[in-house]
Amino acid sequence: MGADPGHRPIPSRITDWFSGRGWQVHPHQQAMVDRADQPATLLIAPTGGGKTMAGFLPTLAELAEGGHDGLHTLYISPLKALAADIKRNLRTPVDEIGLPIRIEDRTGDTSATVRKRQRADPPHILLTTPESLALLTSYEDAARTFAGVQRVVVDEIHALAESKRGDQLMLALARLQTLAPGLRRVGLSATVEDPAAIARLLARHPDPCAILQADPGPAPDIAMLRTDERPPWAGGGAAYAIRAVLDQVKQHRTTLIFHNTRAQAEIFFHNLWLANEDSLPIGIHHGSLDRVQRERVEAAMVRGDLRAIVCTGSLDLGIDWGDVDLVIQIGAPKNVKRLVQRIGRANHRYNAPSKALLVPANRFEVVECVAALEAVRDNDLDGEPRGPGPLDVLCQQILIAACSGPFDADALFAEVRTAGAYATLSRAAFDDCLDFCATGGYALRAYDQWQRLKQRPDGLWQLRDPRSAQRIRMNIGTIQDSETLKVRLRRNRGGKPLGEIEEGFAASLSPGDTFLIGGQIVRYEGLRETVVEVSRDAHRKPKIAVFSGTKFATSTQLSNRILDMFAQGAWPQLPGHTAEWLALQREVSRLPERGRLLIESFPHDGREHICIYGFAGRNAQQTLGLLLTKRLEETGLAPMGFVSTDYATLIWGLDAVIDPAPLFDIDALRDGLDRWLAGNAVMKRTFRASATIAGLIDRNVMGPRKTGRQMTMSSDILYDTLLKYDPDHLTMRITRTEALRGLVDFGRIEEMIARTSGIDLLRLKRVTPLAAPLFLEHGRVPVAGSAEDRLLAEETEALMSAAGLDGALS
Repeated sequence: MGADPGHRPIPSRITDWFSGRGWQVHPHQQAMVDRADQPATLLIAPTGGGKTMAGFLPTLAELAEGGHDGLHTLYISPLKALAADIKRNLRTPVDEIGLPIRIEDRTGDTSATVRKRQRADPPHILLTTPESLALLTSYEDAARTFAGVQRVVVDEIHALAESKRGDQLMLALARLQTLAPGLRRVGLSATVEDPAAIARLLARHPDPCAILQADPGPAPDIAMLRTDERPPWAGGGAAYAIRAVLDQVKQHRTTLIFHNTRAQAEIFFHNLWLANEDSLPIGIHHGSLDRVQRERVEAAMVRGDLRAIVCTGSLDLGIDWGDVDLVIQIGAPKNVKRLVQRIGRANHRYNAPSKALLVPANRFEVVECVAALEAVRDNDLDGEPRGPGPLDVLCQQILIAACSGPFDADALFAEVRTAGAYATLSRAAFDDCLDFCATGGYALRAYDQWQRLKQRPDGLWQLRDPRSAQRIRMNIGTIQDSETLKVRLRRNRGGKPLGEIEEGFAASLSPGDTFLIGGQIVRYEGLRETVVEVSRDAHRKPKIAVFSGTKFATSTQLSNRILDMFAQGAWPQLPGHTAEWLALQREVSRLPERGRLLIESFPHDGREHICIYGFAGRNAQQTLGLLLTKRLEETGLAPMGFVSTDYATLIWGLDAVIDPAPLFDIDALRDGLDRWLAGNAVMKRTFRASATIAGLIDRNVMGPRKTGRQMTMSSDILYDTLLKYDPDHLTMRITRTEALRGLVDFGRIEEMIARTSGIDLLRLKRVTPLAAPLFLEHGRVPVAGSAEDRLLAEETEALMSAAGLDGALS
């Protein structure tokens, strides 16, 4: 490829290598070389479009000229496996071109010896994760390690932008920029709904960030899988589609079958294997499986040995998994951006359309899947704004800075504000975090364990005890381990590891109980310390392990598309059975619509029911159920329970609701939320996560690892103490913010009420078609209160009357 006069030339031996393979440098790859000197560049390119090569090409071009000693480029990935995959793929051109470039990776799996050597003698290109980078910046020799670094490449930046890992990474990059002022930043992604927002996150504030959009390539070949059997009214397993999915597997080389939760993946894999009469090689991959088993599945995928892999978000990101030619999404995708990311796993080649099929798990998900298909065709991606940088991550960053040596508070504050999410951080908030790191805060000042920093006479801050640096480093990171226990086959000295299950699930098991893990049915034998011991038991029906995984809520954008679909006169795009279902709903009641809150009221099975169609997402609808039943109890309407889905909350009790409007007063709901949260397990769970990130609680200590139950006990004591003596403590404020945004999702309730111009209460004679699936939903929440007393009194009266003792009651 000849050099264009307007282009920066790429060394001929690199272009010769492209030509030798029958390739050309793509326009966006050349554009990245042309922009190599920009302080920050965000590249949005389709999967299979040479995005990673585009990110590294300026590095290869610069290093091909020679003359650079030490670390030149850092590559940051959300996944350890992705770093290993990039290392393998990058070695090929470097070796074949004959470039004198050292490439190494550094993750939690890297040996201590190699990690120590990498600090003293770093490679030209280091592939790592946000956590390992934060750890590297914590050492006293960080300035020497990073002195010559020129570029940082952040892959799959959209995935990091959605979590605290992204906040931690950007604080680490702010520190790197201080150590290496000429550092240039590159972000890579295939799916970005708001490029400007990601650009602001990537760039050093207030520096600009160039946005480069590559040719998106052909539109994906995506459709809903049509089956002879109708989807059920409720449920998430899609067992009805097993045969149809297996037929698709037979017609393709390699199929990825995505699920939204680990439990659903295990159940589907089990059912798929039972139906697999041809013994096709099929694997399973999710985050609770043992690492060795995951790596074995990954290696088999790369070799092309597997026809299908049942998986979760563990395979969402950009690893090149060989010859995948079909992606199947089981269950509604909940989020268009995630769906596009998963679709991109198929046909990982430039200018080849990705092929994907959606399989709705139930009747309502048919509607959601059609809405998602239309959004993909319109390239209408969804996303929620992240808000300001979280303070627990900032506290951790202050401790990391102290580990690397004495620091000036003014300089650190200025550095932190160059990270986009912290650009509006106030000095008062920063000083709160600094005081917390130094003393533990007002209520904890008397305890030596939280006296971690001190100010020297020259004004600089440093660790009070240098030995505490090791403890701080052991607890770097924002990923919160769920309370899990290792599962091993029973042997004299500990058998083969299979993976992990939640402590709560393990506590519910009795010897002889069976459950699924890694596609195997195993029998629970007992608990030895923190290990669940099992034996194989292939002939029994399993008690399903309920891996928590991630329970996604339907995005606001997707919910609005569903409501817009309801407003149509007819639904030719829907299967006949689903269109008939919606038409019947419109006939006997009405369909929910934008700007109005539909509430149905009807008797059923001797109880009064109301169904609130809020379309606010599962977490928010669950919170709404909790708050509304409390308000109904306060007004004497005797609620008995509720159940929620992404689109509705169904409440049942003894009395009908006459006027629902007062129930939705936002101030009253907020007051009710405050009272409910004060002593609630949700707050304690959120507190444990935030307090661990902030450094108040150690996740890891020298010696045996704490179990989740031990951590819960110590964090619960701390929470109760602070609630009583220092309710305005920094970690308590962080906890409230996190709870409202995360598990409780109160913001979606506020948004729902804000967009509601009126409430439509329909008093009906019976259950409606749209409400019927909620009666089949799992997760029904009972409400203890006045209904129990009334029912008990009525039952007592009936018994006494039947015994002829009516007078005894008066």
